[in-house]
Amino acid sequence: LHPSPPPPAKKIASSHALLALLLLFTVCFQSALASSGMFKKFGPDEVKDKSKVKSSQQRAIRQAIQSQFPNFEPYMDQLMPKKAEIQVAKCEGKVNVVMIEGEPLFYNLRDGPYYPTLRVVHKYPFIMPTMRVDAGAIKFVLSGANIMCPGLTHKNVVEELAQNPVDGNTPVTILAEGKEHALAIGHTQMSSKEIIDVNKGIGVNVVHTLNDGLWKTIKLD
Repeated sequence: LHPSPPPPAKKIASSHALLALLLLFTVCFQSALASSGMFKKFGPDEVKDKSKVKSSQQRAIRQAIQSQFPNFEPYMDQLMPKKAEIQVAKCEGKVNVVMIEGEPLFYNLRDGPYYPTLRVVHKYPFIMPTMRVDAGAIKFVLSGANIMCPGLTHKNVVEELAQNPVDGNTPVTILAEGKEHALAIGHTQMSSKEIIDVNKGIGVNVVHTLNDGLWKTIKLD
């Protein structure tokens, strides 16, 4: 038996080019999808189902939030009293919104980590780690765009980033240069050290901003 001859070099190069093109398309598509913002068009019409959850599920939700945000534990009963009934709204895009008396408090995507709403963050600003963007990035963040590393490593904000290390794959509060209150909630794509060292690409995926649909939805009655 004779081994099969190797495929022509041109065919191999063509296959590699096609794979590279498909990979580039996938990355661009995922980036565009993420940068679209989870709640740009959110509102009551996006709710597919809304119901009170069983007491066992309520305990599980409280425990998950408490475990994820240990700094918030002393204030848990203020925001989510044990006797209060938790509702969950199942929305388009596999988004779940946790509510009490119709007020959105936390949300997650499928079975992913919970994020507090910005209204909750404004009441309890210490609930999550924070990152700060420079003034030039504010309008882009408010439009729902993801935060590129240079927006976090600008000379006016990089010292704060270096002094407050944050791990990758972590929900974070986004502050703006010179501002006290959060303007967005995001999820880190790399650690703060990596953001400083690499200084290119997406540092934080933005999931919720001031004046998006969730911010404008004070109650889901």
